[in-house]
Amino acid sequence: MAHKAETQHALLIPWGRFAHEIGLVSAIEAVNLHQKTYVHTPQRKVLEFFVAILAGTRQLQEISRASHPLDKDVAVAQAWGQTAWADYSGVSRALQSLTWDEAYALSAALNKVSQPFLAQELSLITNPQYDGDLTGLPVSNTSRTYPNAAFGHMSDEIRLGYQAGVVSLQSPTYGRLWVSVEHHAGDTVSSSQALNMVMAAEKRTEQRPRRRTELLEMRIEAFIHSRKPAEERLETQKANLEKVIREYQETLDLLKTLKEAPEPKPKRIETLERRLVRRQKAVDTAQKKLGKTTQQLTAHLETEKKLRQRLAEFQQDNAENTHPISSVFRLDAGFGTYENIALLIEMGYEIYVKMHNHKIAQMLKAKADQSMTWERVGKNAEMIAWKDFQPEHFPYKLDLAIERFHTGEKVKHSTLAHFGDTPVTTDLPVWFGQYNARQTIEAGIKETKQVFHLHRLKVRSEPAIFLQETMTTFAANFIRWATVWISQNAQQDENTLPVERMGIKKQVQVAANTSAIVIQNSDGMLLRFSSASVFAGKQLFFRNSQPIIRRSIFLRFLRFCC
Repeated sequence: MAHKAETQHALLIPWGRFAHEIGLVSAIEAVNLHQKTYVHTPQRKVLEFFVAILAGTRQLQEISRASHPLDKDVAVAQAWGQTAWADYSGVSRALQSLTWDEAYALSAALNKVSQPFLAQELSLITNPQYDGDLTGLPVSNTSRTYPNAAFGHMSDEIRLGYQAGVVSLQSPTYGRLWVSVEHHAGDTVSSSQALNMVMAAEKRTEQRPRRRTELLEMRIEAFIHSRKPAEERLETQKANLEKVIREYQETLDLLKTLKEAPEPKPKRIETLERRLVRRQKAVDTAQKKLGKTTQQLTAHLETEKKLRQRLAEFQQDNAENTHPISSVFRLDAGFGTYENIALLIEMGYEIYVKMHNHKIAQMLKAKADQSMTWERVGKNAEMIAWKDFQPEHFPYKLDLAIERFHTGEKVKHSTLAHFGDTPVTTDLPVWFGQYNARQTIEAGIKETKQVFHLHRLKVRSEPAIFLQETMTTFAANFIRWATVWISQNAQQDENTLPVERMGIKKQVQVAANTSAIVIQNSDGMLLRFSSASVFAGKQLFFRNSQPIIRRSIFLRFLRFCC
């Protein structure tokens, strides 16, 4: 006997089927949450929150107050293994009550579901390419209800809110996959997050390159040698300070003796008082110089200590890393400080980055003399490059290139840096294209905001905000996996909806919010789009794993009953 139901959220039906297939529903239901169950379990409400994200919900209240409320769509609830959905207010209370431990547990459950897909993609890639970025999640500047929100740079202006540190992977099957997301206060800056993003990616992928300990050892050796002038200067300054203190004390003693003499000599006393002032200034100057050198050496020794600790950690990493990989990290100028670049080099990555310090571009521009030719690399972009360039105050040689962009009457300059075996200076258009291909992460960030509305925080509890960030990036991956799964598992004929030719935006905003009839029996499930929808005449049919009746019989029945 066939079961027939109507839905206003068509694509959420097969997505629910896929969610069961990959163990997503059971993974969320297995997370222990402290809240009590009255009608709906807290796990069901969390799952409902995720389904609302998949449907492109802008605000949480749309779950119950949209023109076609999700919580009234019984067909979707059943497709996701639930008898019904909760009102949005119940979902809101459940999210508001989440603890950090519960939010982390839910994130870990999503990561566990993701791991087979991520591992499969990594097995297809010999040289994984990662892109990292920091994206702002602003709230109203006058708001006082978002915990730990802070003012920071967001969308080229100072706004109140949060920052999300994200890493994506170039995927041969899915185009782009989100690897990790981290929650930060709004005043977090990119330059402080390079290490955190790389470590988060390594933790998720369970792989890393061989650390370049030999380079780090040479850096430490050179660093030790570089402190010798300061040490010599320190000894000279110590001796000088002792000298000027002695001269000051001698002058002070003489002045005291003259003042206590039976017949004081005013002119002599006046001369000594002026000398004493000069001696005091000399002491102050010597103390300042000695203090400055001492601080420099203290900072130098502290840095040396950190480098030695890093070396020990990296040597341990190499000892435990039986299958090191080659890998690329691309970062924008916000991360392109000398310390970040050196660190990622030592961690073993091939680096493509734009330099943070604009003075480097000025230096290279002055260095580009008349004998050097600008090479066109884009519609309005040109480059000049230097191989194995040794920047001042930087421990390693880099491939450097200065870019100039013609924008109307203005010409802008910036600096690209590269470290690795790829001979980038021999083909500047390829180098330019390889770096700018990191726009894929910028497109991904745009997708999270324009399709899934991540920039519209649906909750005001910080653990729940983190969960929204995590679920949004997971949703972007989930739909990509589901698209391949649907194309492989749906019956293919002239009436089949070509989901694989639809972008994420169309799947979410249109296909997941259009009407259809859901018909199920022992043979399988048919999703037939409404004649009033943009997909009129299209359908998706999924056969059960052990069909009892033939598809032809099932379709004849459908024609009869529908």
